[in-house]
Amino acid sequence: MQEMDYKKEANNGLKFRELYGGIQDVLIPQMYVEQTTRKVLTMEWVEGQKLSEVKDLYLIEVGVYCSFNQLLEKGFYHADPHPGNLIRTYDGKLAYIDFGMMGEFKQELREGFIEACLHLVNRDFDALAKDFITLGLLPPTAEKGAVTKALTGVFQSAVAKGVRNISFGDLLGNLGTTMYKFKFRIPSYFSLVVRSMAVLEGIAIGFNPNYKVLGSTYPYIARKVLTDSSPQLKSSLVAVLYKEGVFRIDRLESLLTESLRARTEKALVKKQTEDTDSKMITKGIISFALTEKGAFVREILLQEFAKGLDALSLATLDSLTSAIIPFAASSASSLTEEDRINLTTLRRLLLLLSRVHSSESSSVEAKEGSIYKNQMTYSEEASVAFYQLASAREILPILSIIPELPPELQQEFLRLPADLAGRLISRAAARTIRRMFL
Repeated sequence: MQEMDYKKEANNGLKFRELYGGIQDVLIPQMYVEQTTRKVLTMEWVEGQKLSEVKDLYLIEVGVYCSFNQLLEKGFYHADPHPGNLIRTYDGKLAYIDFGMMGEFKQELREGFIEACLHLVNRDFDALAKDFITLGLLPPTAEKGAVTKALTGVFQSAVAKGVRNISFGDLLGNLGTTMYKFKFRIPSYFSLVVRSMAVLEGIAIGFNPNYKVLGSTYPYIARKVLTDSSPQLKSSLVAVLYKEGVFRIDRLESLLTESLRARTEKALVKKQTEDTDSKMITKGIISFALTEKGAFVREILLQEFAKGLDALSLATLDSLTSAIIPFAASSASSLTEEDRINLTTLRRLLLLLSRVHSSESSSVEAKEGSIYKNQMTYSEEASVAFYQLASAREILPILSIIPELPPELQQEFLRLPADLAGRLISRAAARTIRRMFL
């Protein structure tokens, strides 16, 4: 009977309009509360067609963005988004109607859901098993090892083709047997969230069988993970980027690339296209890293650059020593395995920022990998070390973008060398202290 309380529905509509009415091409009808009673709802008249009856993929994307804001930003969401409640107005807007059933998604659950998506895409199935406990899908007493093994079997093939090809419907279908085996609990909020996502994907695949709602949502998730101030999400980002202390630059590259696909209220476009302009991608990454929202990622990048340059300075010193003292080439290099990893990371960071073609990046990794698998002579180590240093062709695209940035970001860029120098001095001092006591 709660759904028949039209005063409550009108207030729901007012709140929904306040939170999401400003999203481009979203229409939330006005509620006339003073003319509404418990049994009579008075609201703005909306004309149009059911979204499911028109082939408008753009409005599906608008709906995905609006759903992201409902479920993972604000937490107040439309709990009954069936095709009859999603209208394409005659002037091309997405209208939501019927606010009798609404849901509240608590902050800790929103963050848990984001973490689960992050771990799913990165195939961290052990972490995903823990997420299911956080989300209330599994009891804390569940055998995590067995759950991890089961989830790996269920999701491995689903995510193998990349996030843009993950079907939300297929994920749920594949999970059915596992849910029964481990006695999954289905909280009411979860059913409503799943329904909200499944409805949009179902409408879209009616005229585009290749559409994937998770692939359209993940860019917003990636951007939120990279920019959110939540300590929990920052901790999750660090956990994803570092495995056993080793920086996973491939994961950072994936997050940055995906986040650039996220379209905000002011930047929604009517045709989804892949930006093949490498300069625009580089500019997007650098601009993001220099902003206040990118401060946490900037700290990580500076830290990894410092580690790479510190290792490169050692390799340079070793190379100079071998040139002056020929027999030193046969002696053991001062480069450690960690230094070699840091050199590889430095090279890949420069490739990321300069957006060198992926095939070249792959050949670089293959060359480095083949050398590191074998016992290297000193000269080979030095050769690889110098190979890490990006050529002028790779650095120039980065430098050419700086004058195009807003003045405040240019100022932020000019502060980076001092920050980097401070980190290098700290690393050199720490290395000296370690040698003194060894």
